[in-house]
Amino acid sequence: MDFSLEFTPDLIAVFLTLFVLEVVLGVDNVIFISILASKLPKEQQAKARNLGLTLAMVMRVILVLFAGWIITLKEDVFFIGEMGFSWKDLILIAGGLFLVYKAVTEIHHKLEGAEEEHGGVGRKTITFGSVLLQILLLDLVFSLDSVITAVGMTESLVVIITVVVLSFGIMLFAARFIFAFVNKHPTVKMLALSFLLLIGVFLIAEGFEIKIDKAFIYGPMAFAIFVEGLNLWAASRKAKREQRRRIPVQLRPQYPDVDESVAVSSALGASGGAVGLSRKPVAGDTTAENERAGLG
Repeated sequence: MDFSLEFTPDLIAVFLTLFVLEVVLGVDNVIFISILASKLPKEQQAKARNLGLTLAMVMRVILVLFAGWIITLKEDVFFIGEMGFSWKDLILIAGGLFLVYKAVTEIHHKLEGAEEEHGGVGRKTITFGSVLLQILLLDLVFSLDSVITAVGMTESLVVIITVVVLSFGIMLFAARFIFAFVNKHPTVKMLALSFLLLIGVFLIAEGFEIKIDKAFIYGPMAFAIFVEGLNLWAASRKAKREQRRRIPVQLRPQYPDVDESVAVSSALGASGGAVGLSRKPVAGDTTAENERAGLG
């Protein structure tokens, strides 16, 4: 690993590839952070998002600087039968299990309404520190996988660190928009939780040395996002059409034989438009001929 930088077509291609991968991983981080931060009070949600992403960036840069040590994590430390496990495998398995647990728990809460049934008691037990700790644990898993992938593509630390800083800068800018969009649309939040569940299973499989092409993970995710985008677009157009069909109540035009300006000037005059009732008793001739019987 070195800090030298020489612009070549291959280096530019590696830079762009790493940048796309970091942005994809960054979106995963933002989605997970958004789901966790939404459990905090509103005044702490932005702080949790920004601090979580900033610490994730710092952690990833530090891991890049210790890339030589991280490579040694791929060496097997113990065996179960003929299958060997390294520290990297153990971290990926633990992180995948944690991600699967959180995704399934959140899906259960959203569908079963466990938080509402207990009167929001679950929300009171969640603290800023616990949310930040969960964010850092998952960031460690994503960062380890990202750094190992980056080191396998290039030995230029300048390229890797630049990609990390740029991608996280974009995520810091887009975090609040992603947060608002995910929390505004329940179907998008459920889809995001499904993605996290899928990524968790992928990490567990990778920890057990089961190689799965990432195209089989991100391809269906991209297609699902495209379909959900079409659904949201169709729902938006339907809402606009229904809004156009709702014709507001129209007042009848003024009567041709009545001058409404008199009533308007009276309402705006010195009397302030007050209406008074006469104190005189209502009197009238009531005769047997005028009396009505029954419903007549």
